[in-house]
Amino acid sequence: MSAACSLAEAGFRVTLIERRGYLGGRASSYLHPGVNEVIDNCQHALIGAYTNLLGFYRRIGVADKIHWTADFTMIEPGGRRSVLGSSALPAPLHGLPRLLSTHAFSLADKLSLTRAFTAILLGHADDPNESLGDWLRRHHQSRGAMDRFWRLVIASALNSDISEIGVSYASMVIRGLFMDSPQAGAFGMSTVPLSDLYSGVEPHIARHGGRVLLNTIVESATWDEEKHQWELRTRDDLIAADSIVLALPFEATAKLIPQMPPSDGAEKLLRQVVRHTHWPICSVHLWFDREITDLDHAVLLDREIHWMYNKGRLQPFRKLKGSYLELVVSASRSFAALERKQAIDQAVAELAEFFPAVRTATLEKAALIKEVRATFGVPPGIDAARPSANDAPWPNCFLAGDWVATGWPSTMESAARSGHLAAEALCEAAGRSQVFLEPDLKPRGLMRLFS
Repeated sequence: MSAACSLAEAGFRVTLIERRGYLGGRASSYLHPGVNEVIDNCQHALIGAYTNLLGFYRRIGVADKIHWTADFTMIEPGGRRSVLGSSALPAPLHGLPRLLSTHAFSLADKLSLTRAFTAILLGHADDPNESLGDWLRRHHQSRGAMDRFWRLVIASALNSDISEIGVSYASMVIRGLFMDSPQAGAFGMSTVPLSDLYSGVEPHIARHGGRVLLNTIVESATWDEEKHQWELRTRDDLIAADSIVLALPFEATAKLIPQMPPSDGAEKLLRQVVRHTHWPICSVHLWFDREITDLDHAVLLDREIHWMYNKGRLQPFRKLKGSYLELVVSASRSFAALERKQAIDQAVAELAEFFPAVRTATLEKAALIKEVRATFGVPPGIDAARPSANDAPWPNCFLAGDWVATGWPSTMESAARSGHLAAEALCEAAGRSQVFLEPDLKPRGLMRLFS
C-alpha cells in the first residue's frame, strides 16, 4: 500500500493487486463470525519513531485516527501499579525519574537496567552477530530485570525469545522507546479497526488514475523481452505492466521464485528468503457485562498474558455498555498450542489477578486469535538474509515487505519503509529522481551528543 500510494502520487498508473477481499495483510481486521464483532487479527501499536508509517497515514488521510500516550502502566499480580513515562529532564534522562521510582523493579533491577542502558547509550550493543541473551548475561542483568523488562517489554516488542534476538535490534528498540526523545517513544493505538485505517488507499490511488483489485490472484508473471513488459495473468484478466513490486511475505516469496522467469540471481534470493522464520502472536478478545478497568492499556507482569488493550475505551465508536478487552501473548509457542477453551480460561483467570472486577463480571463472549505467522524473527546475522528493494533478479522488478532490508525489525514501520524504498528504486530505474522515505526523528536533548 505504501509503495502503491507513493507511486500513484508520482504520476505512475498503479494497479494494486490483493488476493484477499480486504487490504492490510497481517495488520487488518475482519468480522469474526463467532462473536459477530469486527476485530483486529492482532493488536498493532506504533511509536512516534515510526516516521514512514505516519507519513503513509498522512498520505491517505487517517493520521488523526491514532490515540497517543506517553505512559506505560505496569501491573503486578495483586494489582500494584507502576508507571513508566517522561519527565522534564532532557533525553536520554527523561524516563529515569519514573524508572527509579517504580515499584515493579527492585534496587538491584534498577541498577542492572541502568548499566545496560548506559552500555547501549555508549554504542556497546551494536554487534550484529551477538544475541540479546548472551549480551544480557555479559552485562549481569538481575532476575527481575530479565523477567519484567527484557523478557516482557523488549522480547514482546520484537516477538522472539531473547536468545533468538540480535542485540543490535534490541538496542534500536531501547533507543527509540526510551532514549532518543519523548516524541520518539510516544505510544500510539488505532481508534478504529485496523482495516478502517486503509479506507483512504483505494480513493487515493483512484484519484491518481490507478485501481485496486481485491480477491484477485496472480496466476503467472512472465517477462516479454520484445515488448519490455511484464504480463500478469489473473483468472479474469491479462495485465501488462512496465514494472512490478512484489510486496509479499517471505514464505510466499519463496513459493513464487521457482515460478518466475529463469534468472541467474534467483537461487541466491531463495537462499536468503528460506533463512527467515516466523514467530506467533496470540490475542484473546473478551467482552464483559461491566467495566473491568479505567486504563486504556497496561503491561501485565509475571504471567502468560503480556499486554492488555481496553478496546472499548480506545474505540469509542463501539458504544459498549460493558467492556471489550484484548489480551496479547507475544512470542509464546506454548500458548499458541493451547486449545481454544484452555487459552481463554487461562487468560481470564490471569486477568482476574490484575483486575478484581473480573471475578464478579459475566463473560458474555470471547474469541481466540492465533496469528501463527505474525512476525519474522531477528536473530543474530539475519541482516545477511534481508535483500534490498533492488535485489530482485528480474528486470523492472522490485521487492517490498517488512522482511526486506529496511534496518527495522518486523513492524508496520518496516513494511511502510520497504514500500517507500521500493517506490524510490522503481522511480530511479525509470529515470526519475523521487524521494518517498521519511527522515528519522532526530535525537533530542543530550542524545544529540550520542547520535
